[in-house]
Amino acid sequence: MSTVWSVLKRFVGPRFVFLLAAYSGIFVFSLWLGYLLRFDFQVSPAYQYELIAALGWVVPLKLAALFAFRQFAGLLSFFSTPDLWRIFCALGLSSILMAAMWWMPWIEAVPPRSVIMADFLFSFMGVAGLRLTFRIARERYTHGGGSKQSTARPVAIIGAGDVGANLARELRIKSGLGLNPTSFFDDDPQKWHSRIYDIPVMGAPELLEDSEVRDRYEEVILAIPNATPQRMGEIVKLLQATKLKFETVPSMFQLVTGKVRVSQLRPVEIQDLLGRDSVELETENIKQVIEGRNVLVTGAGGSIGSEICRQIVRYHPKRLLMIDQSEVQLFPIEQELAEDGFGGIIQSLVANVADVQRLRFIFGRYRPAVVFHAAAHKHVPLMESQPGEAVKNNVMGTVNTARLAQEYNAERFVQISTDKAINPTNVMGATKRMAEIFLGALFGSNPGKTKFMAVRFGNVLGSSGSVIPTFKKQIEDGGPVRVTHPEVTRYFMTIPEAVGLVLQSGAQGTGGEIFILDMGQPVKIVDLARQLIELSGLRPNEDIDIEFIGLRPGEKLFEELSHTSENIVKTPHPKILRLVCNAALLEEVENMIDQLKANLQDSNPNTLKLLLRKFVPEYEPYLD
Repeated sequence: MSTVWSVLKRFVGPRFVFLLAAYSGIFVFSLWLGYLLRFDFQVSPAYQYELIAALGWVVPLKLAALFAFRQFAGLLSFFSTPDLWRIFCALGLSSILMAAMWWMPWIEAVPPRSVIMADFLFSFMGVAGLRLTFRIARERYTHGGGSKQSTARPVAIIGAGDVGANLARELRIKSGLGLNPTSFFDDDPQKWHSRIYDIPVMGAPELLEDSEVRDRYEEVILAIPNATPQRMGEIVKLLQATKLKFETVPSMFQLVTGKVRVSQLRPVEIQDLLGRDSVELETENIKQVIEGRNVLVTGAGGSIGSEICRQIVRYHPKRLLMIDQSEVQLFPIEQELAEDGFGGIIQSLVANVADVQRLRFIFGRYRPAVVFHAAAHKHVPLMESQPGEAVKNNVMGTVNTARLAQEYNAERFVQISTDKAINPTNVMGATKRMAEIFLGALFGSNPGKTKFMAVRFGNVLGSSGSVIPTFKKQIEDGGPVRVTHPEVTRYFMTIPEAVGLVLQSGAQGTGGEIFILDMGQPVKIVDLARQLIELSGLRPNEDIDIEFIGLRPGEKLFEELSHTSENIVKTPHPKILRLVCNAALLEEVENMIDQLKANLQDSNPNTLKLLLRKFVPEYEPYLD
C-alpha cells in the first residue's frame, strides 16, 4: 500500500493524494453512518456485507464525480460559493446514479434508498466541512491570527452595502492591517439594527455627531463609492467636525477593473466630492474596433495618453504603439503595462509628431488601423507667449499624423480636443480648433477612406499642469492658494471617465464628427480651492488664505459647450453628443496652414495670433 501512495505522490502530487485519501475516508464514514441510522445502529451481518461490497463502487463513483467537477484542482484553503455549488452538484449526481442502480438487477450491493439520501447529506457536509476548515485556518493563521485583533484600532465603516461588507471581511482576515471593524453606519433605515458578519449596523452616519458614539472609534472608513457628490460632501464635513481620522475605499472604476482591492484605503480626494456618475460603456463596440488590430497612441506618456493606453490593452489589440517625444514620460507607462502582463503587445516609440520622416517610418512599418492623437501642448499661459510652438505641435503635428493615417489606410483617427476650442480666447484653444477644421476638411475630401473625428472635453482631475496639483502644492507650502477670479468656473471630469468616453466616441464615429462629452455642471474654482483646503484638515481664510490674482492672458471666466454655428445632436450613448457643422474645403484649409507655417519663426507673438484669428474668426486673441 505504501508503494501505491508513493507512486501517486510522484505522478499527481501530494495535494491530490491528500484529497483522494481525505475524500475517500469521508465517503466510507458517510455510507457507514447512513447504514447505522437506517437500521437504528443494529446492522445485520447481511447488510454489513452489502455495505462493504457497496464501498467498492460507491467511493470510486463519488471520487470520479468530484474530479469531473474540478474539486481536485482547487487549492484547499480557497473555498467559496461556486466551490460549494460544484460539490453539491457532484455528490447529488453521484447519489442519483446510486439510486438508479435499483433498476439494474444485475448490479449487486445497492444501498437502500434511505441510506442513499442520508449518505448524500453526510458526504456533502463532510467534504464542505473539510474545505471550510482549511479556509478558516488560512484566514486565522496565515494573515496573523486572532491574537492581533484585540490590539487593532476600532474603526467604523460608513456604508453597509456589498463594498462595506467585503471591506469588513477583508479587515477581519488581514488583521495585520491593524484595523478592527466594530460598527457599520448607513443611510438605509432598513439596514439599521441588523448585523453583517456579526458587526452591528448602528444607524445613519449622523450618529457620529454624538460624542459618546464617536469616542468608540479611532478611525472611520467610507465604503460608499457610488454615493452622490452631495452626500459624500456632507459626510466629509461631518467627519471633519468630529476630528476623526477618515479614509475611503478605491473608486468603483478601480474595484470593477480589479486594479485594487477594497482594503487598499486612501485619503478622500477632491474627485470624490466633485463626483461623477459611473459611465456605462458599450464595450462590445469598442472591442470590435480594437481587438486584434494595431493601435497607435500619440502623446502616450501624458495624463490622457497614458490612460488611453491602459484602457486599450484591456480590449486585446494585436499591438499597441505608444509614441511620445519625451522618453521620461514614456518609460513609466511602458513599465506599468509590462508589469501588468502586456509586455508582449506594447511598443514604445520615441518620436515627435512634428517629425514627418520619423512618423512615416512608424506608419510604414506598423500600419496602425486605429490612431488616437493625444499629443499636444496644452498649457494656456505658456502657449500665449510662444504661439509658434503651439502651432507646430497642435496644428502641424495633427496635420502630419492625420495625413499619414490616411496615406497608410488607417480605419479611424480620433483627435483629443478641448472645450477651449469653442470660441477660443487663447492660442491653445485656437490651435486645437484649427486642427478640428483640418480634420473635417480632410475627411470631407475623401469620405470613403479614413474616418476622422475629434472629441472635446473639459479639464480632467489630476492631470499634469492642472489646477488641482497646483493648489495642493500651495497648501503644502502654507498658502496662499491663488485663484484667478472669484467667479471663474470650469468643467471637470475624471481621467478614466474621459478616456472611456473617448474610446466609445471613436467606436461609434462614422467620420467628420466632433463629439462633446457630457461634462456635468461647471464648478467654481474658488469652491474647489476651499474643498481642497478642508480635505487637508485646515480652514479656508484662517489656516490657509485664498488670494485672487486676476485672469491670466488668454483665460476666460467660463467655458462654452459649442459654437453658435454648430448643431448638437444626440448619439446612442447618453453622455456623448455629436456636433454637426459644414466642413471647409481642404484646399482652403491647406492654404491657411501653409501661411501659418511660413510665419512660425516670427518673433512677434501677435503676428501668429492675428493670423490664427483670420482662420478661426471666433478666436479673440490676447495681444501684447
